[in-house]
Amino acid sequence: MSAPSPFAEIFVSTHTDALQRAAQLDEVGVADDAGGLRIPGVSDYEIEQLGTLVGAAVHAPGADYELTMVDVASDSLLAVPPTMVRALAELLGYESEEGEGNAVELVAAAWVDQEDLPFDSKEAYDYVEQLAKLAADVDDSDRQELYVWAGS
Repeated sequence: MSAPSPFAEIFVSTHTDALQRAAQLDEVGVADDAGGLRIPGVSDYEIEQLGTLVGAAVHAPGADYELTMVDVASDSLLAVPPTMVRALAELLGYESEEGEGNAVELVAAAWVDQEDLPFDSKEAYDYVEQLAKLAADVDDSDRQELYVWAGS
């Protein structure tokens, strides 16, 4: 029997709801709430690498794009730092002065080139675009954050 393949599930939530969702994912690998984005074959490391690429694309390199542990109740639940959330949200409408092309497309291609991902740049584009839309949906007034649950 082979080991289950890793995946990352990224979602917008409050802290309390994120812990509940993480407990479900830890237990059965599926959450009741279907809202969010599941990316097969990636871990928290690949999500951090994507954050670095997004930061560079929106001319915010060098910021902290490291995911942070949320609570001792779940070591698989991580929070996306605000700098990465802002960069992701900005990516959707980003237009550089240099005319470099579609920023989402450039980031997706760079992510596939940099990492050994189980999907091509077209699928990566869809994941990056959906992730950027999730980041744009984060509402600070409701104490929401962007979370990553990474497991196998």
